[in-house]
Parts: sequence; C-alpha cells; structure tokens
Amino acid sequence: MKISKKTRTVLSLVALLIICASIYLFSKAPEVKYLQSGLTYSKYVTAQVLTIISEDLEKSPDQLNLRTGTQQMEVKLLSGEHKGEVHKVMNYVSLYNHNIFKKGSTVVVNVDTASTKDYEVYVYSNHKAPVILGLILLFFAALWLIGGRKGLMSVFGIIFTFACIIYLYIPMLYRGYSPIWASVLIVVLSTFVTLVLLNGWSSKSWSAIIGTIIGVTVAGLIAYIAGNLTHISGYNIESGESLVTISHNTGLQLSDLLFAGILLASLGAMMDVSISIAAAVHEVFLANPNIGKKELYMSGLNVGRDMMGTMATTLILAFTGSALSSLIIIYAMRVSVAQLLNMNFIAIEVILGMSGCIGIVLLIPAVAFVASTIIPKYEKVPAVETPVYE
Repeated sequence: MKISKKTRTVLSLVALLIICASIYLFSKAPEVKYLQSGLTYSKYVTAQVLTIISEDLEKSPDQLNLRTGTQQMEVKLLSGEHKGEVHKVMNYVSLYNHNIFKKGSTVVVNVDTASTKDYEVYVYSNHKAPVILGLILLFFAALWLIGGRKGLMSVFGIIFTFACIIYLYIPMLYRGYSPIWASVLIVVLSTFVTLVLLNGWSSKSWSAIIGTIIGVTVAGLIAYIAGNLTHISGYNIESGESLVTISHNTGLQLSDLLFAGILLASLGAMMDVSISIAAAVHEVFLANPNIGKKELYMSGLNVGRDMMGTMATTLILAFTGSALSSLIIIYAMRVSVAQLLNMNFIAIEVILGMSGCIGIVLLIPAVAFVASTIIPKYEKVPAVETPVYE
C-alpha cells in the first residue's frame, strides 16, 4: 500500500518529536558529577568598564606590534547574583591573553565565591559571545537567503545535529556508554533527520541514508583495525591525561574514543557525497525511465568519481588545518622521517584522514548501487514507449 505524501509528512514530524523528546529526557537523567559543587564555586558574568583607573602598558620585546602590562579598572557587574555591584579589578595583558579594555567595554569576569558575602572578582576575557552568535546567525541567514526552503531545512538539520551531540552524544560518553555505539546512533539519527528534512521521505533520501551509514561504518572499521595494528587508542589523543582522570569518576570508556570521533568527523563529507550521487541517479531516471539498472548505476558512479578527489582532499585539509600548530613545531624541530612516521600524533592524524578518505571512495559504488536499485522501484514514472514505424 502506497503512503500518501501528507501521511509521510505527519509520520516524519511525529518521529522527529519523539526523537527530540527522548533526547531531552535522556539529558535530564541523573549522572555522576565530576566536580562536586559545594559552598565554593565560580561563575562567569558580564561586566562593563566604568573607568580605567591606571594602566602600565609597553611594547612587547618579542612582538613590537603588541603591548603587554596591566590595567586597573572599575567595573560594574551586569548579570548574576551580584548584578549592579561595582568592583576594582586588575587586568593582566600578555601575548596569550591580549585584552586591552577602555571605558565602556564589556568584559567577562570570574566571580569566585566562598559564600554570598565572601567573593573575589577577576577579569577572565573580552566578551566574545556577540561575535560568535553573530557569525552563527549570519551563516543561518545566508543558508536561508540563498537556499530558500531547503536552506531553512538545512538550518533545522544543523540545529538538530548540534543538539544530538550536546544533549545525547556527550552525556552518553560521560555516563559510560560505548563510544562506538553512541557514535553509530548519532550518525543514524543525524543522517536520517538531516536528509529527510532536505529531501523529504523520498527514494533519494533513503538511498543517501543507507549509503552514508555504509561509508561511515567502513571508515570506522578501517580506523579500528589500523588503531589496533599501531597500538593507538583513545588514551593517545589530545587531553588524554585529563580524560583518564574523568573516566575514573564517571565510567567514560576512553579506549574507543578515538574511533568514535572518526565516525563523526567523516559524517558530513559522506552525507554530501551520498546525496549528490543519489540526486544524480534520481534525475537520470526521471529523464529516462527506460534506462537499465547497469546504466543507472554507471551514471551514479561517474558522478561519484568526479567528487571523489575533491572530497578526499577536503577531509585531508580539514585534519591538516586542525593540526597545523603541531606540524609547525615538528618542522621547526627538524624531526627525522623515522621518528615522524612513528609518532603517535602523526599516526592518529593519518588514521583519521585515510580512514575517512577510504570510506568516501568505497561509499561511491555503494550509494550508486543502492540508488540504482531503490529509485526505479520507488518512483512510479510511466515508461516512455518507443514508437514503432512500419
């Protein structure tokens, strides 16, 4: 029995509401606190600079275009339980915390509290939140303006994916769930919701969803095998020592964390390739319903071949960019090739990059096959009869 478009839309909305409600309830479940709160706590609030009482700034001997030193300021707290209070604070300006304020500036301060009457106020940073939120809103507005309805659906898909990571994925890892299976769950949810929002309950969506899951799974398996062969695990990743301490108190499974991250890191690129191939196969079939399955498969494969190199390069550059500072240090230290190829850091980056790239390459024939199989069965397009002339 064929389900109407209206029914599919209603079912999709109901499923989305159930998923969102489940994620919300899971995020509110009790969990072990790594840092137990007591009478002493710190809160970060905004404050306005009323006056610069004094400042002692001079050009840095290392970076002449920057100044370092101190500023004594009078600030008024704009939020928090001590809102409206005025305090004198010292701002220490360094190369690594280069925040020079003037009258009227908005700053973020740390209110270090021992009790409601006993607390200290320290300068933490300049107020970055408006810029960050502004960039996010600008991105969303550009998506909506250029993409129209699909752009708006993309915004909803991004928000859903972000919510899944913050309110479901991270709490699952923190509470001791398997990082691999938690990543698989996020991959399935994010892929399903994002592609259904963009393309509806269609053959394109299902082809791309199945293909993306296959590609991400392949990338995860390759990374897992390579990690075991090189004796690399979550204990070797950045901040591993801090995570070990957290795992002692919370049940965090650190060993599989590296491979779980690979599944998420390669998801975006694989969704892009999958939907592009599925859409191409869909358009070819609609233009020529009489086309054979082999020809339909080859059309999707050819589109994938055109994308293969650029998407693999995108992944490599993304991983390289994230590790740029470490690469500069390695270059400056003139590390030998023998040492370079056996460093944990390099092994991790290569495993991340290569597993994602191999996943994309193997994803292409998988999506082309799935799309060439599903789309002709799903789309009810009347065959075009070739006229016979006697």
